[in-house]
Amino acid sequence: MSSEFEPGPAAKQLLRTSFQGALGTLDAETGAPHVSLVTVATAPDGAPILLLSDLARHTRNLKADDRVSLLASEATTPGDPLALARVTVIGRIHRIASPAADRNRFLARQPEAAEYADFPDFGFYRLEPESAHLVAGFGRIVTLSAADIMTDLSDAQALVEAEPGAIEHMNADHADAVALYAEKLAGKGPAERPWRVCGIDPEGIDLVAGHHAARVDFPERITTPGALRSALKALADQARAS
Repeated sequence: MSSEFEPGPAAKQLLRTSFQGALGTLDAETGAPHVSLVTVATAPDGAPILLLSDLARHTRNLKADDRVSLLASEATTPGDPLALARVTVIGRIHRIASPAADRNRFLARQPEAAEYADFPDFGFYRLEPESAHLVAGFGRIVTLSAADIMTDLSDAQALVEAEPGAIEHMNADHADAVALYAEKLAGKGPAERPWRVCGIDPEGIDLVAGHHAARVDFPERITTPGALRSALKALADQARAS
């Protein structure tokens, strides 16, 4: 976290770079809390996307009561786990009727899930945030609204439509720049796999390398493919100069 603590961006960073989370549901039979481990990605607006099996207890629970919570945290490091930043997103969840775009985003972050994503008992679910609770260190405990952790897409449809092609282009033709984004701008070391772009939204780009993740924010909000090209070039120039 930066010295100037900004709760909303800090929570967004955690969600955008998470691979897994603890999903809290209400047991369909007893009403008691039930928590399970799930893999996570995000939609362009930042809403958590989950791939769940109808056979799982948590899926049976949420079909009876769609109120859920999702806890995401920083990657585990040696030391006190309670020193890690974490955010709990509270809201309601629903199965995505036409999941093609969300499927692509999820598999870009969780490629291993391609082995079972199309099994008939699996489906993609979207968590619609209503609030969030961020714990980012001593004196940094904040309750946030949905607007604080979501990214506005109302003026960015052109960018959303261009995202798949832009990701493919960056990973195929500009792998060197992608690695520089991660290493020079996000402060990540070389990973066991090449860094690649897995998501683009008006506020930044998401990067993954195996089970390492990074987020690079744009200096200013972008909403068009032309602005994206300029922003990516500026970031590459900044990274090369650093």
